[in-house]
Amino acid sequence: MSIQVSICKKLNRLFPLPVHPFNLQNEGVKTYAQWQFEKGSDTIKFFLEKYSTESMFKGKTVLDIGCGAAGKTLYYAASGAGFVYGMDIVPEYKEEAWKLAREKGLEEKFEFILGDAAALPFDEDCIDTIIMNDAMEHVANPEKVLEECYRVLKPGGRIFINFPPYHHPFGAHLSDTIGIPWVHLFFSEKTLIQVYKDLVSNLPDGQKRINFRISKDQQEKEFFSYINKMTIKRFERILKQSPFKVEYRRNVPLRSFLKPISALPAFKEAFTKMVVAVLVKA
Repeated sequence: MSIQVSICKKLNRLFPLPVHPFNLQNEGVKTYAQWQFEKGSDTIKFFLEKYSTESMFKGKTVLDIGCGAAGKTLYYAASGAGFVYGMDIVPEYKEEAWKLAREKGLEEKFEFILGDAAALPFDEDCIDTIIMNDAMEHVANPEKVLEECYRVLKPGGRIFINFPPYHHPFGAHLSDTIGIPWVHLFFSEKTLIQVYKDLVSNLPDGQKRINFRISKDQQEKEFFSYINKMTIKRFERILKQSPFKVEYRRNVPLRSFLKPISALPAFKEAFTKMVVAVLVKA
């Protein structure tokens, strides 16, 4: 064990883990889909200062990109959407999603699509609303995903985007086992990969978590493939190149009293809780 791995593990014991759906599911508290459904309102709360739930969903055809087990997708269906599509690249989520859809009596308004959002299986101009909640930081090709979103949205349709930037305290997306804030700014990716593997090794779904988060590149080097390290700066650059019109845009600070600090260029990336944007197809 390297010194860095040992230090990271010891330091991690000092920090409590945030509530995480993977751990809740392991403990038998609730499934990932159930957790998502219960948190459904949280996935759209940053838009409600300007948009109503009705304007987002009522009677509309909705696509939820990066839906996970589709609990939040089904929340949108329960919020008045005419029909909802949940899309994700993880095959095992499909069965869990359909189980919850049947429990909620929403199976007639829902379809789970297994696939890559960079190649959407829809005709042009057929979707009213697209949701990308905690998805922009995960897609492998965000520029292509936005191009596809523009293609399938109806004129006047909107895409609602929110995500924690990479330099967020938990922007590494390892908080199911590592509770150290900004851990990815203090330790190398190689160190964190080893720490993560060690910490999940004895969990019943440990290997599944490793496969979910870690891949190998062409040189057989391991890396966290689950995230694309999306920063605010990179996102702003992508928006400028996008065909969309930016209708609404804000950065939410970690805490309200940190708003002045989060507005400073040198601290913006690390002290922003959520990047929020609403884009419209002209």
